Amino acid sequence: MSFPLARTGNAGQQPTVLTDMTPSQIHDQIELLSEERQLLWQRLSDGLDPGIQDEIKELDARLQDLWQDLRNEKARLRFGEREEIVRKARAEERLERAA
Repeated sequence: MSFPLARTGNAGQQPTVLTDMTPSQIHDQIELLSEERQLLWQRLSDGLDPGIQDEIKELDARLQDLWQDLRNEKARLRFGEREEIVRKARAEERLERAA
């Protein structure tokens, strides 16, 4: 039995998010890593293997980061850049204090 998506060790590990990824691309990456994790769980069901357990933990962490990045990107697209939002909020606070 072969697992084409499963990797061993840290070889080929990709950064979780590239700054120019769209929500669709991030979601595609989430799906790919989720499939890889599913295959690792199947391999783990054949017998306890600390190496596979470590890979699953790494994938879980990467998936968690990707989900957070997806939420952040959706919020950025909906509301704008964080720095701009903070700048406007501070300007409004200054106006309220001055009034």
